[in-house]
Amino acid sequence: MRWLFGILINALLFVAMAGYFEGFEVTSFGSAIIASLILSILNTLVRPILIILTFPITILTLGIFLFVINTITLLMTDRLMGDSFNFSGFGQAFLVAIIMSVANLIIQKVIFDKKERA
Repeated sequence: MRWLFGILINALLFVAMAGYFEGFEVTSFGSAIIASLILSILNTLVRPILIILTFPITILTLGIFLFVINTITLLMTDRLMGDSFNFSGFGQAFLVAIIMSVANLIIQKVIFDKKERA
């Protein structure tokens, strides 16, 4: 249930940010859900490999390099989705990755931590 909720939250974030940023396009809410599903699969399969391969630089940057890894997975999602999910470049994807990370952190703290305390 938590995974499905995360998919929906990411899809809503994609649609909201696509409306706010000019260099980021999502054609429909359905494509945002599919992109969110693909991103979830990439985060499960590819992200751990990237984290292991870039562990030294992640340590040197005190974890900030993880935003670059998130950007790479977003750009991979862009490639897999075709024209229905597009970033204008690395900088735009990097900005979206930072905003999504912060938004997901806040949402998880507010919603899931309240459930665990109750």
